Amino acid sequence: MINNFPTLKVEGLTVYQGSYLAVRDVSFELFSGTNTAIVGPNGAGKSTLVQAVLDLIPRSAGTIEILGRPITRLENLRHQLGYMPQNFIFDRSFPICVSELVGLGWVYSSPSNSVTSGGETRKKFSFAGLRGWRRAPASRTSRLKSAAIAEALRRTDAYHLRNQAIGTLSGGQLKRVLLAYCLVMPRKLLVLDEAFAGVDVQGAADFYTLLNELKQEEGWTVLQVCHDIDMVSRYCDRVICLNQTIVCTGAPEVALSPQNLLATYGPAFSRYQHNH
Repeated sequence: MINNFPTLKVEGLTVYQGSYLAVRDVSFELFSGTNTAIVGPNGAGKSTLVQAVLDLIPRSAGTIEILGRPITRLENLRHQLGYMPQNFIFDRSFPICVSELVGLGWVYSSPSNSVTSGGETRKKFSFAGLRGWRRAPASRTSRLKSAAIAEALRRTDAYHLRNQAIGTLSGGQLKRVLLAYCLVMPRKLLVLDEAFAGVDVQGAADFYTLLNELKQEEGWTVLQVCHDIDMVSRYCDRVICLNQTIVCTGAPEVALSPQNLLATYGPAFSRYQHNH
């Protein structure tokens, strides 16, 4: 179900990279249970936009709110954000297995830590090491963590990889493991920056299907950068056509019309169809 309160609200976002205007006066809202794709030509500011949304790079103007809070004041709500970059760069010889990587995304939350506001009970997540929060016994924490890791890997069809070194994974397997990392804790917003780069057509289609299943089950708000117009038209609820500023936005059947694609990409744009 889609809520009326936006998970993400961006108003008047402008970002310079040195003297270059990368993103200009961008505004939009995203809601729970939706999958929104950002499309546009190379150099349109797509990755810059999502990095600014996550406060990874500075912005020159504009406001960003996530879960009703300014991005700079998220504090202990930051763990409700998940991010999958275009390239997950790591030393493939580093001795860490899949379960250990997924476990890095887990933080203990006490079921008793909740606050009531306006008749609604909201879970209050605790971070190990923060003063004033109750810690769970070590043995219980370990069991909870192991169970969360196993469940996240099962739901992403990656449980059979749990003891495998991450350096031995294929591109598609690594994407599923990174999705499990995002799933191991409750998240509200999942941001993917060309997460399907390097994955074959069938692997991307399988991943999209899984992502949309989890979106519905978890109520995720998904924001992704994607170059594959066909995949976007099949699997996304909404599209933002970007070329430094927003050219158009709407449902795929509206935003991806030939006229809007021409306005976004220019006359050199050609649309590639996949035979599947």
